[in-house]
Amino acid sequence: MHRLARAAPLVLFVASLSAQAGDAENLKACEGDYQTVLHAAPAEATPQDARAYWLDRSLLQWPQPQGSHPSGRYRLYHSAIGKIMAQPGQRVAGADGALTLRPHAGDLPKALAERFRFVAPGPVLSLDEAGVARLPSLLTGQLVLVHEDAAGRVLDATATQLPGALDDLYADASGIDDLGATVTADRTTFRLWAPTAQDVSVCLFERGDAGVASARIPLQRDDDTGAWSASRPLDLSGRYYAYLVDVYAPGAGIVRNRVTDPYSISLTTDSARSYVGDLSSAALKPEGWDTDHAPGTERKPTDAVIYELHVRDFSRDDATVSAANRGKYLAFAERDSAGMRHLRALAQAGLTDVHLLPVFDFAGVPETGCAVPDMPRTAADSEAQQDAVMAVAARDCFNWGYEPFHFNAPEGSYASDASDGARRVIEFRKMVMALHQTGLRVGMDVVYNHMTASGRHPWSVLDRIVPGYYHRLDARGAVERSTCCANTATEHAMMGKLMIDSTVLWAREYGIDSFRFDLMGHQPRAVMEALDRAVDAATDRDVQLIGEGWNFGEVADGARFVQASQASLNGSGIGTFSDRARDALRGGSPGDHGDALVSAQGWLNGLAESVRPASERMHAADLVRVGLAGTLRDYTMTASDDRTLPLSAVDYKGQPAGYASQPSEVVNYVENHDNQTLFDLNAFKLPPDTSREDRARVQLLGAAVTALSQGIAYFHAGIDTLRSKSMDRNSYDSGDWFNRLDWSYRDNHFGTGAPPRTDNAADYALIKPRLADASIKPSPREIAFMRDGFRDWLRIRASSPLFRLGTAEEIRQRLSFPDAGPGQNPVMIAGHLDGSGMPDAVYREAIYLINAGTTPQSLSLPAQAGKHYELHPALREGADRRAREARYEPGAGRFTVPARTAVVFVVE
Repeated sequence: MHRLARAAPLVLFVASLSAQAGDAENLKACEGDYQTVLHAAPAEATPQDARAYWLDRSLLQWPQPQGSHPSGRYRLYHSAIGKIMAQPGQRVAGADGALTLRPHAGDLPKALAERFRFVAPGPVLSLDEAGVARLPSLLTGQLVLVHEDAAGRVLDATATQLPGALDDLYADASGIDDLGATVTADRTTFRLWAPTAQDVSVCLFERGDAGVASARIPLQRDDDTGAWSASRPLDLSGRYYAYLVDVYAPGAGIVRNRVTDPYSISLTTDSARSYVGDLSSAALKPEGWDTDHAPGTERKPTDAVIYELHVRDFSRDDATVSAANRGKYLAFAERDSAGMRHLRALAQAGLTDVHLLPVFDFAGVPETGCAVPDMPRTAADSEAQQDAVMAVAARDCFNWGYEPFHFNAPEGSYASDASDGARRVIEFRKMVMALHQTGLRVGMDVVYNHMTASGRHPWSVLDRIVPGYYHRLDARGAVERSTCCANTATEHAMMGKLMIDSTVLWAREYGIDSFRFDLMGHQPRAVMEALDRAVDAATDRDVQLIGEGWNFGEVADGARFVQASQASLNGSGIGTFSDRARDALRGGSPGDHGDALVSAQGWLNGLAESVRPASERMHAADLVRVGLAGTLRDYTMTASDDRTLPLSAVDYKGQPAGYASQPSEVVNYVENHDNQTLFDLNAFKLPPDTSREDRARVQLLGAAVTALSQGIAYFHAGIDTLRSKSMDRNSYDSGDWFNRLDWSYRDNHFGTGAPPRTDNAADYALIKPRLADASIKPSPREIAFMRDGFRDWLRIRASSPLFRLGTAEEIRQRLSFPDAGPGQNPVMIAGHLDGSGMPDAVYREAIYLINAGTTPQSLSLPAQAGKHYELHPALREGADRRAREARYEPGAGRFTVPARTAVVFVVE
């Protein structure tokens, strides 16, 4: 009724617009290719790089080898249609004119010097007031900075990098709160930030698949913000749109880009057009949405126990889900499916959050008509399975989703109908509601550090609206790609704003409770802290932020700004994944190949009992303790070399092992979606004759250490069912076959074919014999053991706040390692937790013991003698029968723990 009621006025409105705009010829541009060249750059155009940096609206810096430009003058040439040619030794041709630049006198302002500290030395040049006044209009065309001799011949020439000027000229743009298509009861407004555009209009379509536009509306430029907008007195909800942006594109000339909206809230199939809608409208809300709320809203950050899950993996192979909903958002709404029963059981045991791998709109999967391979049933180490998968990989239904296309819109391949912009919004919300009703909060994996494409590529959205602004550029003006793809530059005001606005939208409009930031170390700490404040303010909730704080690439070691990295986030309250205990437990590092995959054992899978030097084995145990203590900088421990020192002084590959100020700043894990699963890594590292039962036990030990570690606990979906990816080290595009989950608990999918060659072929000599070894593959018995044992450890963590202390001070006061020091047993670790004076501690004392050895181990702790320790209730009747054999002898304070077993004793 809502749409029908407004259909008639829209017809009149469209007719009026078409007449205004001219005729059908004016609408034809709406149906053209994604890019039309209006004024082509000359084939011989130079320069091809951008080596000079705008620092603000008046200053340019041109890095140069010292003394390379000893004399001559600097001029800034401009062309409205991109025809400049600046050939060395010749005069500049094709320019409309030039501005003369003069050397800047004095030091740079402190803020500019700090922001551009990564720029190499070179002359700093200044525009006069008249030039500054002209700059906004000149930025809509081509600018070339030229060093020329007295006769006007080119000595050197370069294009310029624009972000410094744009951020200065259009600082007011950061205050715009309605970018995108905004709908109210009687008005629709389109607003796009495009300060370098020469012209912008919006094409309207009645349907997502409409072949002909119904209207083309010109947008007007606001000179203060650089944004273009048009407003019309109608609710256009349910229509679709695309922008036409006439802009100078380096190397191409003046082009007309037909492009979707970076602020799209939804799209049509394969993101071809943006969707007009109001997320607060009843039409986009499933029943009960307005009363939906997350469980556990009063919890502290370290209460989080997270399960990382891929939407398609969750239900694609679940026969208890209706066929239409498998691999879709709506699978989560089928309460009685095997997958939802699994999640419900985890929630009842103590799981608090499901973190969804990317669910924003991404480019890696066709949103309709994707291909499903015909899988052969061949040998466990055969390459036939991957051949079938790779044959359709370019058009299959699977991808992790780390290929951002539109940050603010739900991914269409998970919707029941990708062509309907409303459907994916409603179904996403149904998924969130279903998880909340199961007792789980919903986290979202977000990828703001890169885009799938840049430049003139049809998947490039941001760079086709403001070329050269949203992406981080190298010293020659090429887009940095250290993250894998086209890096974004959140240090630039409007890219930082887009990231903040996007997270606010997901939290406020979709009830997202937490965010995991992919490669967060590529973001500035200041922007992440601003985001943290903005999201909490917009939702009146404490929305938890965690992310990958890895330090690498062009931003490494603070080269461009203070990063949101492990070493730089302490004190922020934002959590980062810790590799300290991860590597100590598993052995080696994620990048290992060849013999290192086997020989670089970890504390869990053989190092503790190996013939390696005792110092190496005990240092690995020290690093496990670092993780158990929340990776805190200032927590003090006696290390294996008999030094009593803070964890920041413990070595981890030349870095401080302890880096966090508070336990909320560390995320503990032993596997996630990246790299091999723990089961597959252990297939490399455990001795070949390790029994199926002991392989499951080693996996359970890894999960137990994570559950016992202070900080945030993070688990990869399927760790509790011995998940295997048939030893694939990088399954991001390996199809459903290598990413399967089995909620019937019959198969972990080990030995289902040699993993794809691209990332694994170099290690086939190690991989294939193991896949062919039937003794490695677990039976349903071992899978059930791991499933149930994992839930017992969730119950243990949930049973008392002693296992998830909220502050560094509490950890310092209550956690100790009574077995640490030079005389330690390298195969067993003990941690003591003191609950005295803690009203909600439940237990007066707790002591955990983790035996990574293949034989029982005993530990005498005289300080614990005479106490009334009992095995934790979750273990007394738990899945691990061996754990029940653990013993405490009160007279001697002696604890005995069976092989490859972790236990907790408590004083009630």
